[in-house]
Amino acid sequence: MSSSNPSSIDPRSLGKVAVLFGGRSAEREISLLSGRGVLQALQSRGVDAHAFDPAERDLVELRRDGFARCFIALHGRHGEDGTVQGALELLGIPYTGSGVMASSVAMDKVMTKRLWLAEGLSTPRYVRLGADQQSRERVRAVPDELGLPLIVKPPREGSSIGVTKVQGYSDMQEAVQLAARYDADVLCEEFIEGEEVTCAVLGQGADAQVLPVIRIAAPEAGYDYQNKYFTDDVKYHCPAGLPDALEQEIRRLTLAAYRSLGCRGWGRADLMIRASDRKPFLLEMNTSPGMTGHSLVPMSARAVGIAYEDLCVRVLASAALDSAAPDAFVKERG
Repeated sequence: MSSSNPSSIDPRSLGKVAVLFGGRSAEREISLLSGRGVLQALQSRGVDAHAFDPAERDLVELRRDGFARCFIALHGRHGEDGTVQGALELLGIPYTGSGVMASSVAMDKVMTKRLWLAEGLSTPRYVRLGADQQSRERVRAVPDELGLPLIVKPPREGSSIGVTKVQGYSDMQEAVQLAARYDADVLCEEFIEGEEVTCAVLGQGADAQVLPVIRIAAPEAGYDYQNKYFTDDVKYHCPAGLPDALEQEIRRLTLAAYRSLGCRGWGRADLMIRASDRKPFLLEMNTSPGMTGHSLVPMSARAVGIAYEDLCVRVLASAALDSAAPDAFVKERG
């Protein structure tokens, strides 16, 4: 069975499938939209798929009810951060997307930056403010290090939740307080003036496929939570309309970022192209990308002829475990 060609995949071979969506994170609303779309898509292709909300049911029920694999359509904490992945490892149920460590590291934007910088990959300069480093004096000094404007965000949230673009020193305290409502740590990041792009990857290792780059043209208010999911004010360009050399560099950088984190299955990198010299900078890696009507991975897949339903089947067919299932371990030991 080849996961690269959805038409060659027998839906019955995928077994009973749980689509995990909802959950308890700040991104629950978006996860519900993603999960419903995935569930409908899989069912339309003949997959025995069922809804499963971890906020309402215990994960242990997955094993009791005979699920063979899980499609993770959870976003944010307790879904994208390695915790659910770890539980599924213990249950021995293969799941979509990255494993425990890659999910955990990618969810933490500070840890991601540290790893990318060690690998020589470009990402904006940053200051991490721990819970004990958020005094008025320390917060006020951050613009001296990063310049203005700058971005303040919680390092372990997504969907632009708790993010502020700070224009002046007087805005810093309020921005840090907002981010700290979602995370004990606060990430302050150099603002890259330019165009925002995103680039998705399917697969793993040498077989990973980079999808076309999408250029995002947001309104004056910016690419915020509301504009991402609930308006049609944002314009998406795919093909991106970038010079070929720049598009290839973004794809190269995305693949290097994906592999350096140890990602598998699928993922999506968000980047900025600096206006002054057209240099791309990595912002973050999403290991459980959105699958809503406004989402970017389906848009990019469509550009190379992969329908939404086929994308869902392909991702599902790539479901895996970091390690052997517990019963296989028991047999080896026995």
